[in-house]
Amino acid sequence: MMATKPKLHYPNGRGRMESVRWVLAAAGVEFDEDFLETKEQLQKLQDGNHLLFQQVPMVEIDGMKLVQTRSILHYIADKHHLFGKDLKERTLIDMYVEGTLDLLELIIMHPFLKPDDQQKEVVNMAQKAIIRYFPVFEKEFTVKISNIPTIKKFLEPGSKRKPPPDDIYVRTVYNIFMP
Repeated sequence: MMATKPKLHYPNGRGRMESVRWVLAAAGVEFDEDFLETKEQLQKLQDGNHLLFQQVPMVEIDGMKLVQTRSILHYIADKHHLFGKDLKERTLIDMYVEGTLDLLELIIMHPFLKPDDQQKEVVNMAQKAIIRYFPVFEKEFTVKISNIPTIKKFLEPGSKRKPPPDDIYVRTVYNIFMP
C-alpha cells in the first residue's frame, strides 16, 4: 500500500509554509496542497478542530494534523533522517533553523506593511540580514545545498516552490486573516 502524501494547508504563497516545503523537498517527499483562499476555508478548519491553536500552517501527515512551523519541521526532518546523527549535529541544525526563522520574521510581514512603512523598514531589514544572516548562510549553504539533487529539483521552474509575495497573495492573506 502506498503511503498517503502529506497535505499542506496554507495560502498559495511562501509565508510560514515555505520552510516546510524546503524540508519536504530535501527529503524527496512529494506533497499535496490545499490552498486557503477565503476566511470560510480557515473557519471550517478551525470549527472542525483541525487546528490545535486555531492557526495555519497545518500539515496532515501520518494520520496527524501538525501545526506550529518548528514542530512540523522537526517531525519531517526526524522522520526522514535529516535531523542529525547525534546531539551535536541536531543542535547545529537547530541553530540554523532558529536563525532562518529569525530572518523569516524580519521579512515575512514586509509585503503587508503600509507603503510608507515598507520604505522605512526595508533599510532596517537589509542591514540586519546583510550583517547577521547572509554571511552565515552563504558560507554554510550556497554550494552544499544547491548540489543536493532533491533541492536542485525544488529550485527548478515548475516545482512547488512559491514565488515572492505579490499583490494578489497579499490581498488573499488579508482577506483570510484580517477581521
